[in-house]
Amino acid sequence: MTQQRSVPPVWFRLPPGFHDIGTGDAASLEAFAEALGSATARQELSRLMDGLQELAGHDVVHTALGFHPEDPAGVATSLFSLTIRRIEQPNPRLAVARAALAIARSPLWTSAVRRFIDLPSALPCSLVAGIISVADVERHLFQARVAMVHPDGLHLLVLDLTSACTEHAAAYTDILEAVAHTLQFTDPDPSAPKASGTSRILEVLL
Repeated sequence: MTQQRSVPPVWFRLPPGFHDIGTGDAASLEAFAEALGSATARQELSRLMDGLQELAGHDVVHTALGFHPEDPAGVATSLFSLTIRRIEQPNPRLAVARAALAIARSPLWTSAVRRFIDLPSALPCSLVAGIISVADVERHLFQARVAMVHPDGLHLLVLDLTSACTEHAAAYTDILEAVAHTLQFTDPDPSAPKASGTSRILEVLL
C-alpha cells in the first residue's frame, strides 16, 4: 500500500523475494553494513540510499528490492518502484497512451516491446519492456514499465521493474504484468492470504 497522504491510496502485491525499502530504512542498513565490517558494503549502501532519496523527488512513492536465487549459487537482483503523479488530461485512455508513447520514445531503449494490458478493472493500462542503455553504466539493463490511470482520473501510476540480469527479461516482464493485475484502490480484505517466503526468478507466485 502507498503511505504518503498527498497521493491516493493504492494496494498491490509483490511476489516472494521482494522486500520493501525506503529512505526510513537508512539507520538499519547502516548498522547492517557496520556489522559486515566492509567498506565496500558501506559505500554501496550509501549510494543506494542516495538513489532512493533522488527517486522520492520524482514522485516515487514505493520501492522494493528483489532477490531471487540463481543456480548454482548466484542471486538475481532487481528494483521495483511505483510512481504516482497528477495528470491534467481528462481522457484516461489518452493519458495512458501518451505516457506509454513517452516511455517508448525514450532514447535509453535499445530494444523494446509495447502492448496494452487487459485488467479486470477495465482501466486503461500499457506495458513497455526491453533493454535500456544508461550513461556511465557499462552493462545494459532490463526494464519493464506499466502505465495506468487511477480510477479518480487525476493520477497516473507507473510501475517499474529494473534489473541488470537481462537474461531474465521475459520472467521480469511477467512479474510486473502480474503485479499490475493485483492493483486495488480500496482496502482489500485483511484476512486475504499474503505472499511470503522466497522464490526463484522464474517463479511468479502472486
